[in-house]
Amino acid sequence: MKKLKMPKNDLFKRKSSFWMMLISVGIIGMFFFVMGSSNVQPDTYEIEKFTEAKETIYSPITVTDQKSTDAKIQQAIQAVEEQYTVSSNITEERIEYINEIFDAATKILSDEASAKDTKSTITETERLQNYEQLLSEEIINNVSTEVLRTILNTPDNERQSAKEFLVEQVKGVLNEGVRSDNLEQKRMQLNREILYSKFTGDLQNALRGLASFAVVDNAFPDAKKTTEAQKEAANNVDPVVIKAGDILVEEGEIITSEIYDDLALAGVLKNQGSYVPLIGLLILSSILSFFMFYEWLKQNKLDRNTYITLLILSIGIISIMKVFSYFDTHEFQLYLAVPTAAGVMLIKLLINERFAIVMAVMYAIMGTILFNFEMSGFLNIEAGLYLLFSQLAGIYFLKNVKDRVEIIRVGLGIFITNIFTILIFVLLSFEQLDVTQLLKWSGLGLCSAFLSIVLTIGLLPFFEAGLNILTESKLLALANPNHPLLRKILVETPGTYHHSVMVANLSEAACEAVGANGLLARVAAYYHDIGKSVNPQYFIENQMGKKNPHDLLPPEKSAEIIINHPYDGAYLLKQEKMPKEIIDIAEQHHGTTLLKYFYFKAKEKNPDIQEAAYRYPGPKPQTKEAAIVCVCDSVEAAVRSMHQPSMEKIEETVKSIVNDKLTDGQFDESPLTFQDVHDMQTAICEMLKGIFHSRIEYPNTTNDSSNEE
Repeated sequence: MKKLKMPKNDLFKRKSSFWMMLISVGIIGMFFFVMGSSNVQPDTYEIEKFTEAKETIYSPITVTDQKSTDAKIQQAIQAVEEQYTVSSNITEERIEYINEIFDAATKILSDEASAKDTKSTITETERLQNYEQLLSEEIINNVSTEVLRTILNTPDNERQSAKEFLVEQVKGVLNEGVRSDNLEQKRMQLNREILYSKFTGDLQNALRGLASFAVVDNAFPDAKKTTEAQKEAANNVDPVVIKAGDILVEEGEIITSEIYDDLALAGVLKNQGSYVPLIGLLILSSILSFFMFYEWLKQNKLDRNTYITLLILSIGIISIMKVFSYFDTHEFQLYLAVPTAAGVMLIKLLINERFAIVMAVMYAIMGTILFNFEMSGFLNIEAGLYLLFSQLAGIYFLKNVKDRVEIIRVGLGIFITNIFTILIFVLLSFEQLDVTQLLKWSGLGLCSAFLSIVLTIGLLPFFEAGLNILTESKLLALANPNHPLLRKILVETPGTYHHSVMVANLSEAACEAVGANGLLARVAAYYHDIGKSVNPQYFIENQMGKKNPHDLLPPEKSAEIIINHPYDGAYLLKQEKMPKEIIDIAEQHHGTTLLKYFYFKAKEKNPDIQEAAYRYPGPKPQTKEAAIVCVCDSVEAAVRSMHQPSMEKIEETVKSIVNDKLTDGQFDESPLTFQDVHDMQTAICEMLKGIFHSRIEYPNTTNDSSNEE
């Protein structure tokens, strides 16, 4: 009777994994910091004034040239003319004088007409004197007698028309504002209007005289308005900006004082290096590392293979992006060909999809720095979005790398996503669509998709074999009946092999019902009872009608043999370097269940027997897959022992076993919910109904007396 001891993981090992994970995340963050430092820290040059530039220098940052901006503002202020305020009082006064001249003439002529009715006679001299008596002193002193006589002698209709014309013209000129320095210009402007009017002869001359009298300076300097105009002009001046990527000096160009000032402003002169961008990059690296570490803890992936995988892939992806960035230019955007999708597809296959999505976002953010053309302060958002969409496409379309058609579909999906992303950038840029350029970029997108697929398929076996990581393809390989361990079970424990196959069928169906990994449960079920090969004759399914050896052993010894089989199996699996997930299920598939048969048998002899001695030491199932295998193992054994299984008996048995394990606390440490338990129970019953389906009994005949299913 053999007995194997399985070494147990302790708290120290878990703490060690925690620190190793923390160190791995720190290494990834620091590696990104080192690779990205040259992208945020601009190159500096040793340059002297009035020398010839040895190379073309681009501005690494966008910065405002305050000196040139101030000069433009000063020029704008100086260009502002002095502002004037037009006096409306003077305008109204001069218009009143014109109205007074014409209205007074009308009154004199009206009075003269009345005088004729009374047979009185008035001489022209008396008429003119009466006219002047009605006028203001300002008019008398500044308007000639000849002008007044002409107005007085003009017929009523023509005089009224002349009045309206002159008032309109004078008002227009005065409202525009007349300054002392343009007074004569305004008077000449009004005289030209009179010259080309319909009025002729003496009346035209009289109007010109009145215009010279009426037009006076009515606009005076306004310091407040001038200041406001200068402020507005200064505010309208656009700042002089040196944009990131602008040419500061071309190769062979003489470095003038102005160019030298621009170089100094852009911070590319020797001894001008700043540590501020590096601090920003360090903060970004720390934030990315924190989220990576937090997500890692959240997914409870504290195993060595996970952090080694992520460390290798992350350093590889960052290195590839850095190498491609050396050849990336504004004209030849090589980031379009970067196969970053390979990294996240490998993470999906080797770890899980959620973590792959998180890392896709991380790598995309890193890409905005690494593909910024080494221009400090610039983030290449286009590169980041392109890398993100390309990676998400790879994650979404990747299902099964062993299917060749599936591989082509994944590559095609990545390529189409790359093309549409490029089209988005082109259409949003308002640039003219260049078919040649678009074809070139599409070719780079095709290279990205092709390289991603090649790297994923090429590197996957190295991770699977080198780190013993469980993937779908590896699970399929482990499910091969010709696997040495499965053949060992078949040859040494044929009853256990049949039992394991049945448990595998039930477990896969139940896992698919609750959203767990059905393939993992199936493969783990194949190996879960390999520990029985240590003492196969002590398990009833392998006795083949032979005498039961437990009849000759005390209950405590029998219990010890039975209880050891999960740990013997885990030990054998570990010796064969099987994936940890399968080892864990083999070890946990009985949890801390009570070995009731031998416990009650021992209790008959010793009522004070301790129950703990007849319980599996655990641990309890930690995953959905382990919990489901635990249930299916018990269900298959119970149903197989029925003499005449019916649908009602099967459902009752399954429900009883599930409730027993639930009340015994066997699911306490697994993520199964009550809904999962219900769905699992339903799926197991449906599967068993398919296995133990009702049969049609055919009548015996002379030729065939057998029953067919």
